[in-house]
Amino acid sequence: MKERTLIERLKAEDPKAQKWLYDHYAPIFYAVCRRYLSCREDAEEALLSGFYKIFSQIDTFQGSGSFEGWMRRVMVNEALMLLRKTQPLVFLGEEVRPPDMQDDFSIEAELSTREILDLLAELPPGYRTVFNLYVLEGYKHHEIAEMLGISINTSKTQLLLARTRLQQLLQARGIYRR
Repeated sequence: MKERTLIERLKAEDPKAQKWLYDHYAPIFYAVCRRYLSCREDAEEALLSGFYKIFSQIDTFQGSGSFEGWMRRVMVNEALMLLRKTQPLVFLGEEVRPPDMQDDFSIEAELSTREILDLLAELPPGYRTVFNLYVLEGYKHHEIAEMLGISINTSKTQLLLARTRLQQLLQARGIYRR
């Protein structure tokens, strides 16, 4: 189905277009929600809430960017809102100044998607949230700081600490040696 036609049908509240969109994107967006929310039920709740917002606020999509990108942003926001409700985001080590680091390790080359998600689930919520937003979603530190109500330095520190913790977890599994 062409994107423009799909959007027009969604704006007309066509149930078949809504079902097609849900069936096509639910697995992708469930994975997005799951990266932020460690509980399966919470991820499902964020997914359903996100689709409700997509369907009810489709008129706000201006067409100036990617439709999938707009939907992904809705899902990330829903996951973050639920995360804030269910778990307070504690940002450990805020006083640490992040050093400049060379990042030459490719985790994707060594691990499956499932193993990566399992590792991310072991991170504290603050680390995991900033890591997901920066590495996987492509947000900049100033955007993350604004979204989470933290300083830019806190965002940078959380990313550094998340990477350090992931390296420790990988070393413990014998996957990464420094």
